[in-house]
Formats: sequence, structure tokens, C-alpha cells
Amino acid sequence: MTSTSPAASPGAARAAQAAHAAPSRGGPLARLRRGRPEDAPWVRPAFLGLLAVTTALYLWNLSASGYANSFYSAAVQAGGESWKAFFFGSLDAANAITVDKPPAALWPMALSVRLFGLGSWQILVPEVLMGVATVAVLYAAVRRRFGAGAGLIAGAVLALTPVAALMFRFNNPDALLALLMTVAVYCVLRALEQDKGAARWLVWAGVAFGFAFLAKTLQAFLILPPLALVYVVCAPGGFGKRLGRLALGGLAMVVSAGWWVALVELWPAASRPYVGGSQTNSFLELTFGYNGLGRINGNETGSVGGGGRGGGQGGGWGETGIGRMFNDAVGGQISWLLPAALILLVAGLVVTWRAPRTDSARSAFLVWGGSLLITLAVFSFMAGIFHEYYTVALAPYVAALVGMGAAVLWEERTRWLASAALAVTVVWGWTLLGRTPDWLPWLRWAVLMAGAVAALGLLFAGRIDRRFGLAVAGLGLAAGLAGPFAYTLETLGSGHQGSIVTAGPAGGAMGGRGGPGGPGGGRMFEMGAMPQGGQGQMQPPGGQGGQMMQPPGQGQGQGQGQGAGGQMPGGGQMPGGGQMPGGGRLDGERGGMGGGGMGGLLNGANVGTEAKEALIEDADSYTWAAATVGAQNAASYQLATEKPVMAIGGFNGSDPSPTLAQFKQYVAEGKIHYFIGSGESSGEGGGEGGGGRMGGGGPGGNSEISTWVSETFEKVTIGGATFYDLTESK
Repeated sequence: MTSTSPAASPGAARAAQAAHAAPSRGGPLARLRRGRPEDAPWVRPAFLGLLAVTTALYLWNLSASGYANSFYSAAVQAGGESWKAFFFGSLDAANAITVDKPPAALWPMALSVRLFGLGSWQILVPEVLMGVATVAVLYAAVRRRFGAGAGLIAGAVLALTPVAALMFRFNNPDALLALLMTVAVYCVLRALEQDKGAARWLVWAGVAFGFAFLAKTLQAFLILPPLALVYVVCAPGGFGKRLGRLALGGLAMVVSAGWWVALVELWPAASRPYVGGSQTNSFLELTFGYNGLGRINGNETGSVGGGGRGGGQGGGWGETGIGRMFNDAVGGQISWLLPAALILLVAGLVVTWRAPRTDSARSAFLVWGGSLLITLAVFSFMAGIFHEYYTVALAPYVAALVGMGAAVLWEERTRWLASAALAVTVVWGWTLLGRTPDWLPWLRWAVLMAGAVAALGLLFAGRIDRRFGLAVAGLGLAAGLAGPFAYTLETLGSGHQGSIVTAGPAGGAMGGRGGPGGPGGGRMFEMGAMPQGGQGQMQPPGGQGGQMMQPPGQGQGQGQGQGAGGQMPGGGQMPGGGQMPGGGRLDGERGGMGGGGMGGLLNGANVGTEAKEALIEDADSYTWAAATVGAQNAASYQLATEKPVMAIGGFNGSDPSPTLAQFKQYVAEGKIHYFIGSGESSGEGGGEGGGGRMGGGGPGGNSEISTWVSETFEKVTIGGATFYDLTESK
């Protein structure tokens, strides 16, 4: 099929050849403004405008999120202080334990902090730039075969996807993963276009996959099977040559990922940080266990509890099944244009069905469609840890299919199918907007009416002039994007903090199930204002209840009150005991959450001035200013003081690091100044001094450490938190 793209027409091809033959005039800036000689005058300004608007939107109100996920921000701070922590992805500059991922996603942020100092913008601007780069790469990938209009549609759809607007302004590894996956697809598409030079593009694809693995381990390899299969079947050249090139790309992938893995595995365990998230101090175990098969089958040793058990009946991470991407928790994040993408995938394959084996248009539909389907299937049925924001991985695939499919249907004049796809999109958008009936109630009806007019108009667009057709298509695009655009603006207008974040208005990602990652789990922990003790209504950053750790200059959080735990909205209680909506507990008992408990797990602690001053005082005389159970608690104190704080048990508080014997040795050698309890000023109730409620039952002996500390050292309350001075025994 060769008629689906204006860029593929004979006239365009002759223009391209003439451009290569003609001498280049003007400097780089002039060429940037002019674009390709065969482009219409509007193409380059429109592309640059798309990037400029995306950049402005993503930078707007960026500092409202503060340090975002303090777990990763603490590792970034450590990497900005220590090259060893930078290399390993350590949570602290003294290299006690790493994050539970490889460190590639931390490296750009850590370099930014090294250059410009610690702060919210220094951490989050690299994520914004990754988002803009992803839009640019996606545009380039789509426009090569389907024209600039298709590329612009794809880029706009990606930029305005709510979960993309969330994660390209957040410091989780997903931003880099989405960028590298898009780059990998682009390189494979380039390899599919040509015989000569294909090996080079497959090598670059392998490098992208390798570094994506160093961002989020095995998730990077989800789309490998469809891409490899499409190349073997559809690429030009002999079969043996195709296999050889694919093997070369695989070698590049192994080398680009394996160098770091080999160094970590061969490095003497005594001189490197413990591999966080593993139970045997092994990155390979982490890769294939907690971050690998455990995510699929739910058997995640050291996790806070799986989900999806019981043949799709769901669990702590929400129900599994084909409808997961459309449910109350996930639908508003990613699914706005998902039905249209699936319809347009089928349409594109039907239109190109009789094309030659090497047809690049059909190959593009197979590559983007295969990537979407396999990722969609895994996310829908994985029984382990699943969070709504994972779905940002789907956004480039959905956007590409929408842009390509729209171009094909327009070129083929298949107006009735375009009308049907638009009608489905509008009805689904109307349904999603109906899940938040009190938020912009007029919008859903405006979307429905505009979409109905556009869908009806598309049926008659071919019988009237081109300008009418373009106007109707523009109205349809606006109707389809109105819902996600509104969700995106709402996302940009508020801060997002903690380990579980969702896009859109409050209630847009909530269903009837509480607990982490399940419907209703997102917003509960998002703002991060989980007071250390006392009255503690949840407050946004800067609220009167104190604020979650913010960069310098954004206010000083003050702990309030002296209770066992403040109330959460809906009646749930803060760390110290109590129930979460849905029955999960916030403490370390094996209730609805299992594992190491949730208190202080998903968000960190409020760090008041008194506690900060106590930790900073004489901190340079110690390897660690303090130690506490759980990485989020440790991160809060570390970001407040910029001094190393040991995260006992890693993120979940359940990793066997350090053991009780190792901890005693550190204390005997005078390496740790304070032990910080879980925040109960009374120290009573399950914690044996305040530490046991987070990871108390973990296999690493964390409850033993808490018990030994409480029995050996005097307890004091500083800023509402329970401190033990490890230099002074009882």
C-alpha cells in the first residue's frame, strides 16, 4: 500500500531527491525554521509550536510537587554527593542500600543536582525534557511514513494524555522508560525501511532497549517479541541477513545493559551497597523475582502484598482482567483514545493487507500495534504490584496508532469508519467524564454534542469541499481530546507527591476498593502529608498541618500534636494504627496489606525544625546521621538535612539489610547517631519503641533491631518523632 502517505508519493520522492542534490543554504537556525524542502510552509512552525507548548505546559507549576517521590529524590541527592552512590543508585551517600531498580533513570537527575544544587526544579526538569523528547521522537517516527499531519496528531495525543502529563513531571523511572521505548520503536521502523544501513538502526534499537532495562528492568523487554517478529517477517533482504542483523541488535542490547549488571554482580558485596528489593543481595534475583516474575504472578517476596489472586478476582492491586484499563482506577489515566487506537489498528491492517511483504505502512501498524497489545495484555492480567501510572508506557503506542490511523482513513476516504471511530471515542469520553459528575459537569455534554456533529459531518465530508472536511475533522479531534486535555490541565494545576500518584481530578481514579494501587488507592497517599503524630488532617504542601519535604525556600514543615496517629479522610488513621478504607492496615500487622506494613511506606515523614537541627548537629562525625525503618521515612530526613540516613529494610522495610549483628556493629563503631522510630511519641503498640510498625515482621530482623534499640537506648521525642541517641545507652 503506497498511497497512504503524502511523503511516499512520487512528487514527494522527487522533491526529496532534489533536496539532497541541491546545496544547502542558510545556517542551522534557518534550516531549522525552514524544515525539509518538500514540507509545506506550515509544517516546521507547527512542529516547533507543538514542542514549545508541550514544554510550557509541563513546566507550568512544576515546583508544586516538591520532591515528588522522595524515595527517588533521596537517591538523586545521594548521587549528587557521591559517585559511588550515583553508580549503584544508593539511597544515601554512605551507600547502605540501593533503590529497588537499576539507576539509569536517576542519572540525569543526579547530574542536574550536581550542576545546579538540590531542589524541585533540578530534579523534575530532566523529566520534563524527557517528555518533550518523547513527543519529538514520536512525531518523527509517525511523519516519516504518514506525513506531518499524522505526526502532529500523534504528538498532541501523547502530550495531552493525562498519565503522560503526570509522569513526565514526576521522578519515577517511567519517564525515561517511555522515551527509550519510543526511541527503540523509531529505530526498528528505520531498519524496516531499508536494506542497506538496517544493521546500524538495529544496533541503536538494542542500545535503547539496554538502557531501558537499566531504567526499569524487564518491563523494557515487553515489546521485544512483536518488534523482532515484525522485523524478521517484513524487513527487506534475505532471511539469513535479517536474522544476522537482529542478532547484532540483540548483542548491542546485552552489552548496553549487561556492563552495569556484570559490575554489580562481580563487585565484592562487602564494599558495595545492599541491592534493595532483593532478599539475597543480588541484582539478578531482584530482576527475575520482585521486579520480574513476581509482578506477573503476584508472588513478590519482600513486597507489601500481591493482588489479583483468585483467577482475576482482584486483590490489593485491583482486579485483573481485560477491563482493567477501562475501570474506575485506570480509565481516566490512559483509556480516552484506547478504543479508537484499537479500531484504527484494525483499519490500518485491513487497508494495507494486500501490500507487498516489505510495505513500511503495514510494518508500522504491526510494530506500534504489537507493542500496544502485548503491553496492554500484561498490564491487564499481571497479579503483582500494579499502579495506575504504569500505563504511561501505553501512551506513545496509542498516540501513534491514532495519528497513523487518522491519516490512512483520510487518505483512503473511508469516512464511515472514521466517523465510527470518532463516535466510539466520544461516547467513551462522555462515560469517563461521568465518573466525576461534580467536576466540570458541562464538559461531558459539550464533548457529546460536538462529537456527534463531527461524526455526522464526516459522513458527508467527501461530498462537500476540502475546507469543510478539514473543519469537521478538526472539530472531531477537539471533541476527542477535550476530556484528556481537561484531565491534563487538572493534573498540571496540582502537586503530586508520594509513591502512588494519579492524574486528573480527585475521584477520577477512585473506585470502591481501597489499598495501594487498587481503585481508590491513588489519591489517598498522593499529597504526601502524612503527619508524624497528632491531629494530622491530610494537608497539601504548605498547609497548616505541616508539609511534606519541600525544597529549600518552599516552607518549613512543622509537626503538630502528640498523638498516636492522625485521622485520614474517610476515617482511616495515620501510622500508629488504624484502618484504611477497604480494610487495609497502615501498620505493620499482616492485615489487608501484608508484608512490611504501610505506615510511612508510601510517603515519608514531616520533618520539623527541631528534628532537622538535631540531625544536622555534629552529623559529619558519623557515617549516617540517623537510621530508620523504610526508605520513605529515611528519605524525608535525608532531604531535609542533606545528610546520609540509613533506610533499614529498604523501601518496604522488609529487605534483610542490615542484619541485627551488622546494625550492632555499626553502632559499636559509632557510625550511626540516631535511630528514628515510626513516629509514635508514646512508642507503644506493636512497635517495641516505635520502629516495629513498619516492616516489623520482615525477614531482615527489622523488628529485632527496633526491639534492641528500645531496650538499650533512651527514648526522646524531638519534633513529634521518637528518637534514640545510639551514642548513649540506658
